[in-house]
Amino acid sequence: MRLTLHGKNVEVTPALRQYVEKKLSKLEKYFEFPLKPQVVLSVQREDHRVEITIPLNGPILRAEVETGNMYASVDGAVDRIERQVRKYKTRINRKARQVNDPLLIRENQFANNVPADEEEPRLVRTKRFTMKPMDVEEAILEMNLLDHDFFVFTNADTDEVTVVYRRRDGNYGLIEPEV
Repeated sequence: MRLTLHGKNVEVTPALRQYVEKKLSKLEKYFEFPLKPQVVLSVQREDHRVEITIPLNGPILRAEVETGNMYASVDGAVDRIERQVRKYKTRINRKARQVNDPLLIRENQFANNVPADEEEPRLVRTKRFTMKPMDVEEAILEMNLLDHDFFVFTNADTDEVTVVYRRRDGNYGLIEPEV
């Protein structure tokens, strides 16, 4: 494993580094290749945040946990990553059974020892709506009126489908397609 570990407003002590490495090492059993996790530890006021990103060949595993204790945040983030691996494994196994291809799992570089016992969420509703062109401020207003966390609209300035979303810090973000 090639761990990249950074601290923001916190000193990454050898004990903390060792704890993170130990917790992340339990994920290695799920993969047949070395992992390259990127971990950011940060402290703001009383909140200890851990952000873990593990790029794979295709998907990216990412977890972010904030608690009052750095070690508890590490535990929570690693647990979330492990749940993502299980869900992904379940999805791959289901696809392999559908196309009757037992090698599909190996192509996605997952080891065969990942438990796949969790029920995967399923699509239960489809919505259709007309997207009228509007500017970003109008889309934010519409999102807030609907009390949603995101809103899809046609940007009047670019004539592209755009997404505005509410960030955890209370601000807004914009997702625009790259052409």
